[in-house]
Amino acid sequence: MSRKLSVMCCISLLCLVIHAQREVKRFDREWRFARYGLQADGTRRVEPSSLDQPFADDEQWRVLDLPHDWGIEGPFRNDLEGCTAKLPWKGIGWYRKHFVVPANDKGKQLYLDFDGAMANAEVWINGHKVGNRPYGYISFRVNLTPHIRWGEDNVVAVRLDTEKLGSRWYPGAGIYRHVRLVKTASVHVAHWGVYVTTPNVSQKEATAMVQVKLQNNRPSATKCSYTVDLYELRQDDRPGRRVASHPGVSMQLPAGECTTDSVRLTVSSPKLWDLEHTHRYLARVSVYDGKKCIDVLDTPFGIRTIEFTHDNGFMLNGKRVQIQGTCNHHDLGALGAAFNLVALKRQLQILKSFGCNALRTSHNPPAPELLDLADKMGFLVMDEAFDCWGYGKRDGDYGSLFLKWHQEDIESLICRDRNHPSVIMWSTGNEVQEQYFPETGMARHLTEVVHRFDRTRPATFGASYPRRSAMNGTELQVDVHGMNYAAGVYGGPYFYGEFLSKDGHEHISGYASESSSTMSSRGEYYPRRFHVTSYDTQEPGWGGLVDQEFAALERYPGICGEFVWTGFDYLGEPTPFNSDNTVLLNHAAAMDSAELAKVKAELEQIDKDRPTSRSSYFGIVDLAGFPKDRYYLYQSHWMPDFPMVYILPHWNFPDRVGQKTPVYVYTSGDEAELFLNGKSMGHRKKHPFEYRLRWEDVVYEPGELKAIAYKNGKPWADTVVKTTGEAVQVRLTPDKTTIHADGEDLVFVRVSFLDKDGNEVPVAEPRVTCTVAGAGQVLATDNGDPACLIPFHQATRPAFNGLLLAIIKADNDGRGILTFTAEAEGVGRAELKIRIK
Repeated sequence: MSRKLSVMCCISLLCLVIHAQREVKRFDREWRFARYGLQADGTRRVEPSSLDQPFADDEQWRVLDLPHDWGIEGPFRNDLEGCTAKLPWKGIGWYRKHFVVPANDKGKQLYLDFDGAMANAEVWINGHKVGNRPYGYISFRVNLTPHIRWGEDNVVAVRLDTEKLGSRWYPGAGIYRHVRLVKTASVHVAHWGVYVTTPNVSQKEATAMVQVKLQNNRPSATKCSYTVDLYELRQDDRPGRRVASHPGVSMQLPAGECTTDSVRLTVSSPKLWDLEHTHRYLARVSVYDGKKCIDVLDTPFGIRTIEFTHDNGFMLNGKRVQIQGTCNHHDLGALGAAFNLVALKRQLQILKSFGCNALRTSHNPPAPELLDLADKMGFLVMDEAFDCWGYGKRDGDYGSLFLKWHQEDIESLICRDRNHPSVIMWSTGNEVQEQYFPETGMARHLTEVVHRFDRTRPATFGASYPRRSAMNGTELQVDVHGMNYAAGVYGGPYFYGEFLSKDGHEHISGYASESSSTMSSRGEYYPRRFHVTSYDTQEPGWGGLVDQEFAALERYPGICGEFVWTGFDYLGEPTPFNSDNTVLLNHAAAMDSAELAKVKAELEQIDKDRPTSRSSYFGIVDLAGFPKDRYYLYQSHWMPDFPMVYILPHWNFPDRVGQKTPVYVYTSGDEAELFLNGKSMGHRKKHPFEYRLRWEDVVYEPGELKAIAYKNGKPWADTVVKTTGEAVQVRLTPDKTTIHADGEDLVFVRVSFLDKDGNEVPVAEPRVTCTVAGAGQVLATDNGDPACLIPFHQATRPAFNGLLLAIIKADNDGRGILTFTAEAEGVGRAELKIRIK
């Protein structure tokens, strides 16, 4: 690579956006980090004073790049809570970064934008405190300008404190999302200062209303002007054809204030955003001081219409779209909470592959990149603010912040995200106690707060026990009502009909904000200790099975669809081996005192047994990203035109010869015939509201299972499952064979094991050691086992039911070839070449 090209590449990596006087740089590299208070081993380290001051000695601190999650580094400790993954995330973290601002930048405004910092963030520049934000999931900005030393060394210091933070799942700890340094002119577009709505949309034309907020940091009033240009936006985020322009608006800006204005533009023959055609546009706002352009800000948006109806569900651009969504927490499995774009995109691709078209950001604001990907990949998003309101669920959770911070946090969430066409709902909470007391009007208050910042999307929240909370008047205080587990114990198979037909509900729309909560461990059919059967027949008591929700939604097409709990297994909340007392919240509304006492006793016994479970069992996909059997059940229903048939279980049960071993078939066909060693086990046909085909009395004998599926009387798909031999070979399946040395790109390698005939062995569990030669590293490994307490950064672990995952990262600015090796004890070794780009 030439020196010139190398320099250009570095500039393109550092400078995300440079227009006129605005410059936005990633501010992630070479921070210094030290941990105080609670340590990973349970001891304490005294926190020194004056760490916020520029003279503090940080020479011996650890140097690292952001995003960073100190909790995921472990180790797992079985004395810690399973609900937060048995990881030592509680502590006090200090981050410091030295940087120089050129002297010729004096007169500009400098800001730091944090996408998220967990938690109770306090920020200093050169010893001066410039901001704080307690909620770890919210994005925020601090102004560095008054305290910058132009042309000299500057020190930014960030203190985070999670010691008293309450959470029902693993929250992570640290500056776990990106940070950016923003330089602007003294007059510029304010933070999140462009808001585009499209109030009128037809095939012929669309009206675009562009609201612009300008900020004047000068000591006196000033006159300026701005223009707006609209462009088609390409998939690579570059502007294409210009489709509309507004010539300019002159404004008088008071000193030290923000001023808002808006203009109307018309787009002819607009290209609408939908799930298959993710057309986007870009609004470019240019600010002028006289004839000089002093600021330019580009804001992507989409043109589409949404409507939630009472009788016909959700409408996108006038067409009914069934919401086939999943709830997902923010962690990225073995990477913890530390954000990585490549890992998140992999998750979304996996969700797409079984028909998922919607995401609920349970139960907090997501990383902004999630919405960028949703816009590009075609997902609908329920963008959620909080897990609770004023009544908290755990000491130190958002309930302790609600009164002071909820309005500002909602404003930040909505103003950041409201230009994304993927966002279709604003959710203010989840399973809140206030839902049982409609007279407080809290749900209405939060709906009104949402409407202050966006009226183009409905306000909602996810309400538990819908037989009470969806029928008591609380549901009338939101724009669209979300119901958790309405098809199960908290409603019933016909509850949606009761909801839709209730007097006063003639115009209300509803959806399943959480559904199912079926549990399973991948590949475990006769489960070992601390595992759950993968026959997809177990739920926790407050939830239900997949089939129940499918049937309820099929009966009542007026309901918009569902968000399944969950798409992926996640760190923490390892129900049914979770002893956290907040589990009682899921039961309390539907049980009498005796039943609650029984559940509480069960939780106390779990706590005494100290199960090693550290991640959930709810996922359709396991923590490593490997599909569970349920993946194929959802695929069969959510992708009815995709020819597929799937058999479970595997057929390696040497200890079950002669015993009944049920066989299930998931297919997008309407019937199937099952064969065992060439002998028909009979036909099964799906009856109304039936979604899986079952052969309960198959007597196990080794050999071959074969299923032939039919649709409308014609062959549709077929598949075979065989009894395998012993594992004798290692197979490596990477998601790609090139990697960028940019500090973010990753390669995910699926490690499996073959018998002598080349069949994958589903029960192989050898101990595997992973290594990388060259300018890279094994960043993490996982196997999808929710009860495995080997830290993710360790490169040696056993496979779990035939699979292991290795995550590979190139060194910053690395070159050449990486050689990845996986050596499995008693099986063999395999190598893989990965080219660094």
